[in-house]
Amino acid sequence: MRALVQRVSGARVEVDGEIVGGIARGLLVFFAASRKDSAPDMDYLVRKIVNLRIFNDENGKMNLNLGQVSGQVLVVSQFTLYAETRKGNRPSFTQAAPPHEGRDWYERFIAAIGSMGYHVETGVFGADMRVHLVNDGPVTIWLDSNDRTLSRRR
Repeated sequence: MRALVQRVSGARVEVDGEIVGGIARGLLVFFAASRKDSAPDMDYLVRKIVNLRIFNDENGKMNLNLGQVSGQVLVVSQFTLYAETRKGNRPSFTQAAPPHEGRDWYERFIAAIGSMGYHVETGVFGADMRVHLVNDGPVTIWLDSNDRTLSRRR
C-alpha cells in the first residue's frame, strides 16, 4: 500500500461540483492499494500515518502527531500512486489493485483510522474528484508499506 500524506490547514473534495468531504487542520491522505497487499500492510500504514510527528510544537519543531493536535483526516483514493513510468511516456497501472479489491482496502483503511478515534472524511472511490487543499509547510510525506520489511541499517 502507498500513501501520500500532506499536512494541511484545510482540505476538501468535490464530486460533480458538490463537496463530499472536508477537514480543517489535519492530514490529507492519498491512498492506493496494490495487487499484493495484506492486512499487515494496512496496519503498518495506519499506525505510521497517525503517529507521524509532523505537526509543530510550541518551539516550531515537527514533534507532534495527529492526536496531539486534535487533527482530522481526509482520505482520497488514488490508484495512480502505483503508476509505472519506466517504459515509454504513458503510465501503466498494472501494480494497482483491481477496482473491487482497491475499494475494499480503501474502506478498510478508512474504518481502521476511524476506529482509533479520529474524525475521517473521504472522497468517492472511483469518482472524478477535485481536491482543494492548503498544504501547511509545505509538508508532504511518501509512505509505502513495503518499507516495513527493509532494514533500518544504512
